[in-house]
Amino acid sequence: MNFSAALPTFVITLREGVEAALVVGIVLALLKKAKQSKLNSWVYAGVGVGIAASALVGLLFSAIIQALGSINPEYTPVVEPLMEGAFSVVAIAMLSWMLIWMTRQARFLKAEVEGTVTAALKQDNGAGWGVFSLIFIAVLREGFETVLFIAANFQQGFFPAIGAIGGLVTAIAIGVLLFKWGVKINIRLFFQIMGVLLLLIVAGLVVSALAHFDTAVATLAKLDRQSESLCFYYERFTRNPSCILGPRVWNTSKILPDEQFPGVILKALFGYRDDLFLVQVISYIGFLVTVGGIYFRSLGMGASKPKSEAAT
Repeated sequence: MNFSAALPTFVITLREGVEAALVVGIVLALLKKAKQSKLNSWVYAGVGVGIAASALVGLLFSAIIQALGSINPEYTPVVEPLMEGAFSVVAIAMLSWMLIWMTRQARFLKAEVEGTVTAALKQDNGAGWGVFSLIFIAVLREGFETVLFIAANFQQGFFPAIGAIGGLVTAIAIGVLLFKWGVKINIRLFFQIMGVLLLLIVAGLVVSALAHFDTAVATLAKLDRQSESLCFYYERFTRNPSCILGPRVWNTSKILPDEQFPGVILKALFGYRDDLFLVQVISYIGFLVTVGGIYFRSLGMGASKPKSEAAT
């Protein structure tokens, strides 16, 4: 059983879950300060409905994948990796954008939440719905990213979902420690470490997405001989098992296989592959240089007011 498949979703859900927990904690603290604790039930309702909506989105994605695969069973081996690759691209874009956006907006988090809650409380009849909407959107936004990541790895079974549940439970525990028991945690350092891990996980997703597309094109070329031209290296396919990824860079399957420990951990968290091709290497390095560079510059932009202030 590949429990390592749960690690990436655990990290992603933990990071995104703590972000949502910060919003929830700030809202509960503001309601208590404004002597409006009667609206707490709207907060909890927003959390529950947000999680349920995220799960429904996940089920919808699964249904779409199964439906597309059953349209023409002959091409199911093509459709499945193609869909995995497509979902991977969307997940890469969403996770990268949220990583950079949240880092830049960290110093404004508390002020934005305070402004939204204050505006909601001024609306006597709609205060509850205003609070509910704020929490629901925060939870759904974070849950949607996790669902996208799971959808991009649907062939790994239910283990990514286990990781997501574990990350959610841990995020809730951290929220309770911060706002209920007043435990001091360096939230800024936590997000920096989680951000670096997330950056590496998404870089690994870039490698996986390219592998999915390569599998889809290679399978199509085998099923339909008229599609052979899609494989740039089809004539050397038996010697170079890549269709669109160029020449093989290395093969360490006998030294450090990525399906056995510790290679499986390196694969789950850092994008390691025991069989790697030129296009994957270039894309991996290019992603880390571009998105990683933007992320680390964003850390400097948000240093003036760390998230730890928002949790106090």
